[in-house]
Amino acid sequence: MSGVRHISSGSSFEALAGYSRAVVDGDWIHVSGTTGFDYSDMSIVDDAVQQTRQCFSNISAALAQAGASLDDVVRVRYLLSDASLFDRVAPIFGQYFARARPAATAMVVGLIDPRMKIEIEVTARHGASSEA
Repeated sequence: MSGVRHISSGSSFEALAGYSRAVVDGDWIHVSGTTGFDYSDMSIVDDAVQQTRQCFSNISAALAQAGASLDDVVRVRYLLSDASLFDRVAPIFGQYFARARPAATAMVVGLIDPRMKIEIEVTARHGASSEA
């Protein structure tokens, strides 16, 4: 693959801040930090576990548009609003990345919207899952 392609989720945040949900650059797919918003109606629930699952749903959708899946992820960054959430959401990470087992970093940060409990950013590579 060659060239750069931009992928949008339709989130109003993308147009406002001038970014793409994902950028495909050759074999590489860079997915922006993705929160637990349901982009179909721009809603977000308060529960960190549900937000985490929604993050993975949003990321999966972007990867699918790029012709990839979570199994192609080689790098992930988890941004948590509170360290105490890690024990609750880490098993979810393991469920979604049981096959890919990407290099990972977890950080505690202040997120832009106080409703957000987690943000997840990934880098994937086309064909990574076939090399596992």
